[in-house]
Amino acid sequence: MSPRNPNMESSVYEGSDGWWHGRVTMGIKDDGSPDRRHRRAKTEAGVRRKVRELEDLRDRGRAPKAGRKPTVEQWMATYLTDIASLKLKPRSLDDYWSKTRNDIIPGIGKHRIDKLAPEHLERMYRKMLDEGHAPSHVLKVHRILSRALKIAHRRRLVVENVATLVDPPTVDETEANPFTTEEAKAFLKAAAKRPTFMRWCVGVGMGFRQGETLGLRWPYVDLDNELFHPQWQLQRLTWRHGCQDPHACGERLHRFEPCAPDCKTHKSYKRGCPKPCPKGCTKHASACPERKGGGLVFTRPKTKKSRNAVPIPPPFIPYLREHKAQQEALRERAGDSWQEHKLVFTRPDGRPLDPRQDWEEFKELLAEAGIDDRRLYDGSRHTAGTILNELGVDMPTIMEILRHTQISQTRRYVKGRSHLSKDAMRRMGDAFMPRQEPATETRTETGDSRPARARRRRRIR
Repeated sequence: MSPRNPNMESSVYEGSDGWWHGRVTMGIKDDGSPDRRHRRAKTEAGVRRKVRELEDLRDRGRAPKAGRKPTVEQWMATYLTDIASLKLKPRSLDDYWSKTRNDIIPGIGKHRIDKLAPEHLERMYRKMLDEGHAPSHVLKVHRILSRALKIAHRRRLVVENVATLVDPPTVDETEANPFTTEEAKAFLKAAAKRPTFMRWCVGVGMGFRQGETLGLRWPYVDLDNELFHPQWQLQRLTWRHGCQDPHACGERLHRFEPCAPDCKTHKSYKRGCPKPCPKGCTKHASACPERKGGGLVFTRPKTKKSRNAVPIPPPFIPYLREHKAQQEALRERAGDSWQEHKLVFTRPDGRPLDPRQDWEEFKELLAEAGIDDRRLYDGSRHTAGTILNELGVDMPTIMEILRHTQISQTRRYVKGRSHLSKDAMRRMGDAFMPRQEPATETRTETGDSRPARARRRRRIR
C-alpha cells in the first residue's frame, strides 16, 4: 500500500474509465472543507501539465474561486446592480444597462466568464460593425465589458481579463464645429425673438452644458457678485420598476412580434417602430404604478471641478434681472397652477424645460439663423472655448471658465481659425525676413552738348 501524499501535494492517477485524473488541493473553502480541484486528460503528460498550471495559479495567489462560474449575462447583472451602481452617475448607469441589454447579452451572454475567449469578443464586435453600429459605440461596449471582467479578475472569478487581449475598433475623434463670431451673433439674434433668449446666451456665451443650463436655479445665481454656481444639472433618467414582478407588470405592453411594414400604430414615432420585446421582458417601467428613479431629475455634475463658480459677463446682468422680473409676472398670472422649482429657465407653468424640446429648439434656431446643422455641444461649449481663444484668452483661463480637470481636454474644445493662422504666419514672416523696397524707375538727365558728344565719338574711333 502506497503511503499517503503529504498535505497540499497533488495526486495524478489513471482511472478505470481510461482517462488520467489529477486532483490539486487549493486551500480551504468558505465552509472549512478542503478545496480540491479536478483535472483530467487522455494522457499522463496532459493531466500533469494541467495540474502544474493549477498549482502555479495557487502558488501565485491567483487561483480562481471554487464553484461554477456565472455566465456573462449573470455577471453583468451582478456587476451593474451591486458594484457599478455604487460609483456611476445615474445617467452613466442607464447607458451601461442599455448597452448590456442590447449588445453584450445577445452577443456573448450565454458564455461562462471563465470560458470566454478573445475570439468571442472579436466576432461580436465584427457583427456589431456589420449591423451599422458606429466604431465609437463598439468601443464603449468594449470598455464596459473590460471593466466588468477586470472586477471579476480582481475577485478571482477568472484567471485573466480576456478583453485586454482584444484590440477594439479605432475611433477617429469627432472634429468640433463651433460657431464663428458672426454665426454666434446670428444665432443669438434669432434666439432674441423667443422667451428662452437668456438660456441660449448662457449656453453660447458661457459654455454651459445643456443639463447645467436647464438645471440652474436662482439660489445659485449671485447677481450682485456676478457669479453662477452650477451645483446641479437637469437630466432625464430611465424609470425603474418598483413592483415585485416587472414582467407581469408590463404584460399589456409586451410585443413579441415585429410590426408589419405598413404599421400605423407607431407612425408618429420619429425613430420608427420599437423592437420586439425579448423573452421574459422586464421593460415598460414607465407604466409601473410603483415606478421610481426616472423622469426629469436634478443630479450633481460629474466632477467636483464642474461645480466651481463661473463669472457672469457684466452685459448679461441687466438681461438676467429683466428675465427674473418677467418670470415673476408669469408666476403671478399662473397662480395655483405654477409649479415652483426655483429654476432660472422654465416652461410657462414653472416646470423644467424638457431636454429633448430644448434640442429641437436649437435645431430650429440654426435654420432660422441660416447656419448649417451641427451638434448642440458645438454651439455651446466648443463655441465659447474657441471664441475665448480668438479674443486672446490663455488656455489655463479657458480651462477654469469651462471647468475642465485637465488642460488637454480644453485644447480639444478649442478649434483654430484659418484667418488667425494666416495673420500669425504674416507676423512670423515680418519678424524674420527683411521687407523688400519696391523698385522705382529712375531717369538720368545729361548736360552734354552736341559738340561734346561729337568729340567723344571721334576719340572712340
